[in-house]
Amino acid sequence: MTKVSALLAPVGFTPLGASDAEVTGIAYRSDKVQPGDVFFCIPGTATDGHLYAPDAVARGAAALVVTHPLPELDVPQFQVEDARAALALASDVLFGHPSAQMRVVGVTGTNGKTTTAYLTEWIARQEGHVTGLVGTVETRVAGERLASDRTTPESYELQRLFGEMVERGVGTCAIEVSSHAIDLKRVYGTRFAVVAFTNLTQDHLDYHKNMENYFRVKERLFTEYEAGARVVCIDDEYGRRIVDDCRRVGRPCLTVGLPEDAMVTAEDVRYSATGTELTVSYNLPQGVCACAPLAGKVPVHLHLIGRFNVENALVAFGIGLALGAAPEDIAEALHTIPQVPGRLERVRAAEKRGFACLVDYAHTPDAIDKALSCVKAVTPGRTIIVFGCGGDRDATKRPKMGRSALAADYAIVTSDNPRTEDPDAIIADILPGMAGGEDRYEVVADRRAAIRRALALAQPGDTVLIAGKGHEDYQIVGTEKHHFDDREVAAEELEA
Repeated sequence: MTKVSALLAPVGFTPLGASDAEVTGIAYRSDKVQPGDVFFCIPGTATDGHLYAPDAVARGAAALVVTHPLPELDVPQFQVEDARAALALASDVLFGHPSAQMRVVGVTGTNGKTTTAYLTEWIARQEGHVTGLVGTVETRVAGERLASDRTTPESYELQRLFGEMVERGVGTCAIEVSSHAIDLKRVYGTRFAVVAFTNLTQDHLDYHKNMENYFRVKERLFTEYEAGARVVCIDDEYGRRIVDDCRRVGRPCLTVGLPEDAMVTAEDVRYSATGTELTVSYNLPQGVCACAPLAGKVPVHLHLIGRFNVENALVAFGIGLALGAAPEDIAEALHTIPQVPGRLERVRAAEKRGFACLVDYAHTPDAIDKALSCVKAVTPGRTIIVFGCGGDRDATKRPKMGRSALAADYAIVTSDNPRTEDPDAIIADILPGMAGGEDRYEVVADRRAAIRRALALAQPGDTVLIAGKGHEDYQIVGTEKHHFDDREVAAEELEA
């Protein structure tokens, strides 16, 4: 049993009618309430948890955390200013402050979070640490793989997961931190050993409304959260803005990227169809992290292709340095990392036909630009892209994605996850961005048929890039999930 006053001590509260209450656990969804739980009434964008408080009480909730009184309910109530912050901090207390008992690395940015988190987890694993991973593709606890429902779990599930990691001996955990997670306080109260930034390009404007709002939310991870070190890629203006703003509040950043003024940068980069050779040059001044000052160079061979993967590797290299790993050990780990699921992942069956087929999660204009740029650089023949746009998401990026796709020699516009939108209407939003390129694209709304068509067009030396869904093994039509894995479908169509 735990007193509500103890759970809420970090956030502050006002008891309404009862000085305290003893509870057995925490719930924030009424259908998950167990007898004896304290139920947190979370106001949301679509509904309000206060509306579900009667159901929670009927299921046995022993107390409520509210932002306004519910006098019709005869249970102890505790009023807080911010229910999401209260849920996060109370969950941290309930599970014994688990993030303080291991090294948590938070990676944020529009693109590259998954790859960078995988690289970071692999570096720590090669250093001998028991590791954890929380992200878009999967969750891992001490080597055990678990499914992921969202990039960053809700705060209660996240702290419970951290608690399980601590119990199982995890020493380092890499977690992808989405903008929603920052704004909705899912990572509030988490103690970070390192926070890292990859880049910022258009995405999620259905939620954030504009790029400045989107940026300001991302930046909060660096300016408002406590962290042992801050690693920031300065290849775009937003990274430089984070560095400048952190400097103004006395929070130095370890900068990485391809610009020469980055503290960790790449020299002599050579790309090929099978990987990338580069030399990492590092020069860390006093004060940016515990291992500074530090300077030198080390050769690195990546089995990853493309400039954007060099950027991801440099962020991971900076994280590794900030965690105290030796540069030579980081380089060796980067050389041996396995394929990252759904990130320029090869469909091997295509190689029997003499062409390449790659599946990638690219689902923003910038991600398509970068994926096509690196694919074209290592493709002797034509590049053919299959892509679509998700429904019930930022519609303003659709024509921009169409424009980006025309960087390929040929594009096939198809359906992605239409959700509750009409797939044909989504495609109609894409096509204005492809004006003038009508002879270089076609529309095949059925995704399997679109993949089949692209593979039929491919000749020896070509590359087919299937973009948008990457590791996902489903397609959402209406409100239902149907099994659909681009990698499986491509392999099946090649075999057929």
